[in-house]
Amino acid sequence: MKHALLTFLFILPIAIFGQKAKDTIRVFYLGGQSNMEGFGYNKELPKTLNKEFKDIYIFHGNSAVDGDTSGGLGYWDVLKPGHGIGFQTDGKTNTFSDRFGIELSFAKRMQELYPNDKIAIIKYSRNGSSIDSLAASSFGSWEADFNGKGGINQYDHFLKTIKNAFSVKDINKDGKEDVLVPSGILWMQGESDGDKTEEIALRYYSNLKRLMDLMRASFLTDDLPVVIGKISDSFNDADGKVWDYGDLVQYAQEKFAKTDGNAGIVRTTKYYKYSDKWHYDSAGFIDFGEQFAEALHKLMVK
Repeated sequence: MKHALLTFLFILPIAIFGQKAKDTIRVFYLGGQSNMEGFGYNKELPKTLNKEFKDIYIFHGNSAVDGDTSGGLGYWDVLKPGHGIGFQTDGKTNTFSDRFGIELSFAKRMQELYPNDKIAIIKYSRNGSSIDSLAASSFGSWEADFNGKGGINQYDHFLKTIKNAFSVKDINKDGKEDVLVPSGILWMQGESDGDKTEEIALRYYSNLKRLMDLMRASFLTDDLPVVIGKISDSFNDADGKVWDYGDLVQYAQEKFAKTDGNAGIVRTTKYYKYSDKWHYDSAGFIDFGEQFAEALHKLMVK
């Protein structure tokens, strides 16, 4: 729980200071592994998404392996294509990729649902990462107490991302101080916990619950809405299943959505086509973002 306490200490002054601000902005966190990073191709985007989004800003924390001190660097910028796999930032300059994730269609739909609200996104995800440290391999673990390399893991990169994002007093540079209001967590992850051993997959519910509780605490909102993207399988493997124990992770995700007081789940992933055996195609990512927005909206209006 040390990470949650430290996060509370550095965000609380910002939250208090922000009460005098003139702009209130809803902020949504996007996290997980590769199908949150995004493997859609910018060249396949419709015109309604292949553009800069007026009045929507994104802080995309630099994705890094455990132990890398560049994890979580970033700065606020106008949302546009290029925040998929391959995106990099040193905290001063963004290097955009030719890929996109759910952020574009999610933001578009949220802007339609909340036309009078300002919207911002904080994104940090890591390709191949697991929650369970025993499934981390070389990709990284989100387990808060995992020492990782040099004591730095994916949860630490998450904390650094939100610390850096919330430290900026005027994210849209309009001369007005901003209040960033945490409004939801979108989580797409679990594949890497479902392809190692049965024991690891069976721990996914408890690992997921603990991580979401810690993330909510980091945003100082115990009942912050959480929407889980349900993992799916392309069945494009020698033995038929890519994620050998994926059904156990799916069960855990359904259990979390059912038993948590303020959580939802997106199940349309089972219908998506794939660009390779692990990742959805461009149409899938577009629909995925819209479905995340719809599911989160249901929680926000309860």
